[in-house]
Amino acid sequence: MSVYHLLARPAAAHVSVAAAGYELGVGRTVPTVAMVLGLISVVVGGLALARSRRTSTGTGRNGAVVAVVLGLISAVVGGVHGANAAGGPGTGNGVLGVIVALVLGPIGMVLGGLTLARSRRTSHGAGSVPVP
Repeated sequence: MSVYHLLARPAAAHVSVAAAGYELGVGRTVPTVAMVLGLISVVVGGLALARSRRTSTGTGRNGAVVAVVLGLISAVVGGVHGANAAGGPGTGNGVLGVIVALVLGPIGMVLGGLTLARSRRTSHGAGSVPVP
């Protein structure tokens, strides 16, 4: 066996694995990150909204801001990647991750926005009249 065969064999094995679709490349990484950011946004927004109902633990304003920002990033990155992705679902370009990111991002932004609106109402003080 020559040195050429020893060096060429690992490269050929790598190509066959990449051609089989087992490699996580940029086509799937970006929407996966956007999807995870959207999921984090929903979780943080939900927790902030639940905590804003309790006046003794604070308003959850920091969590609301984090939820809005992460949801916005998720929606924008997912939208840009979806506009540039070639092919449809199942092609390996991350289109399904884009769809999930475009659903979770705005949900997180809405939860964060509701928490911010509630924190504005409760931050006026105990003596003020609540706005209907």
